[in-house]
Amino acid sequence: MATSAGPNRREAFTGFALTMGVLSFGLAQPVAAQGLAQAVVWAAVALTPAQARALDAAAEQIMPATDTPGARAAGVPQFVDRAIAGWCDKAQAARLRGGLDGLDTDARAAHGSAFADLTPAQQTAILAGYDSSGASQRPFFLTLRELITIGYFTSKPGATVALRYDPIPGPYYGCVPLKEIGRAWAL
Repeated sequence: MATSAGPNRREAFTGFALTMGVLSFGLAQPVAAQGLAQAVVWAAVALTPAQARALDAAAEQIMPATDTPGARAAGVPQFVDRAIAGWCDKAQAARLRGGLDGLDTDARAAHGSAFADLTPAQQTAILAGYDSSGASQRPFFLTLRELITIGYFTSKPGATVALRYDPIPGPYYGCVPLKEIGRAWAL
């Protein structure tokens, strides 16, 4: 309950959140400027931390930020992680996990560092090698690229910023509970 003597809890929390956001942005900027790998800020469900870092870096290389948000800003790595946990069959999940481990293995063999720690040019070169027709990792790469593309263009930034979004018959609502929609219409 708000009083006239001071801010209510919602205003205090908003101020705290804004302060922490400004501080964390100010602290994160020098790290990004040094070219160091960005830390994964989400908790992986189906992946190890190393696999999550490799996925995060690969997703950002496949769908980079330009004048539209990139895969990381659209939450694509989290989408792929959830897809591995709940949608992929065991063989697909094992192929994706093994492929992410392979990214790190190949990066260490070629450059002495994990995939997420490489420069964007080095990451792109490894992914381009996976995309070539003779690469043994091609099935992994095709599945990964497909999941990243689906995740990006079904995200709010992908659907409303990257694509030409026409809000007719209404605005974009991502995940709406079924009880708010009711029955579906049949034609």
